[in-house]
Amino acid sequence: MKNKKIVITGGPGTGKSSIVHKLEEQGEICLHEISRQVTLEAQKEGIDQLFLTKPLLFSEMLLEGRLNQFAEASEAASDHIFLDRGLPDVVAYMDYFKTDYPEVFNKTCENNRYDQIFILPPWKDIYQSDNERYETYEEALKISSYLYSTYKRYGYNPIEVPKLTVEERTNFILDKI
Repeated sequence: MKNKKIVITGGPGTGKSSIVHKLEEQGEICLHEISRQVTLEAQKEGIDQLFLTKPLLFSEMLLEGRLNQFAEASEAASDHIFLDRGLPDVVAYMDYFKTDYPEVFNKTCENNRYDQIFILPPWKDIYQSDNERYETYEEALKISSYLYSTYKRYGYNPIEVPKLTVEERTNFILDKI
């Protein structure tokens, strides 16, 4: 049985994690964002912001981690599974930061296809920065536009999730799958 792989994406501080947690509360299978984990592991090694210090290494680690998640999602014993960010997110961030990357990044995105993409728009009222989220709101706006264009470049038609309560946004997503 092929399951449906559903990505929830959006710029920093758009409410992705809150929605993923709400989906889990409702019994949905979700795979969590891994960039914070990669960042925290680098901080333990004494590198404050790996993405800023060694962006290609950070992105290679993210691509590998998200590819592993893609494989894990493919094996899930469920008719659908949610992923907090997808492979094209890595490329979008690299493009945003104008960092060169090898062609394998594009090939990985082209060869590992998701079934549905939900994108959360920038929302100033809920945006907050923290230890791992260093972007300003204005930077988050730009990153969001890169995410839209990158997913479209890979042939996706992202569904924009309206600015509603977490529960209403979660229900919107569930109604669309």
